Amino acid sequence: MRVVTRPDFDGVVCAALLCDALGIDAPIRWVEPSAVQKGLVDITSDDILANLPYHRSCGLWFDHHYTNQHAHPFEGVFQIAPSAAGLIYQHYHEHFERDYSELAQAADKIDAADLTEDEVLHPEKYDYVLLSMTITDSGESDEAYWNHLVDLLRSSSIEQVMADRLVQQRCRLIRDLNAVYADYLKEFTRVVTHVAVTDFRSLPKAPVGNRFLVYSLFPETMVHMRIFYVTPSKDTIAVSVGHSIFNQSCRVNAGLMLASFEGGGHRGAGS
Repeated sequence: MRVVTRPDFDGVVCAALLCDALGIDAPIRWVEPSAVQKGLVDITSDDILANLPYHRSCGLWFDHHYTNQHAHPFEGVFQIAPSAAGLIYQHYHEHFERDYSELAQAADKIDAADLTEDEVLHPEKYDYVLLSMTITDSGESDEAYWNHLVDLLRSSSIEQVMADRLVQQRCRLIRDLNAVYADYLKEFTRVVTHVAVTDFRSLPKAPVGNRFLVYSLFPETMVHMRIFYVTPSKDTIAVSVGHSIFNQSCRVNAGLMLASFEGGGHRGAGS
């Protein structure tokens, strides 16, 4: 069987848990949700979809996104929950020889954005938070790193993972990117009523960095909207929307709203 998941921290943990529980050694297929929604990914009954929209041809499906629920019968687990990895951990907990409880709890915490302001401002003090930030979607060039993390998480403690040479390189890089990203946010963000609107379309490439930092920089807002071009050809614009994790006053279901625009997500975040 093959694991098909998305390249974020929840997806990496999903892959680690599934490969361990089911003894899978086939290469992991890393894809974005929109590619599944648009039918751009060849899915068969040998595939396990995790943290992605449902595909009728898959063998197993595990997901937790509000907008991905449906009425079709399937094998696996769907439940509105903090993370897909947490659902997989609960489903296969008797199959694991290692204790993955801490890893599953970290996936829940990070994917649900259940973070303190200190964790947002100083991620270098919190191993799982910093590690999650090293998983940026830079395309196929990053697949080797994502696969490396899956192997590490299956065999190593978090202390050993953070001591790994490649992980340390990524951590240094993300600390540098975070420092620069704060300046980008200040320059390209305007506040419209209670929404912080960050428009990166004037830049050659959208900068990456701490996605929660904006909520500390603009504490008066309750929503962040980020606009950027998906490809260098500038033929597709992406919009991501997230509720502030500190000013939790927004009542709009972001994922449901964005499902009307070929997107989706959770109540508190989507694209």
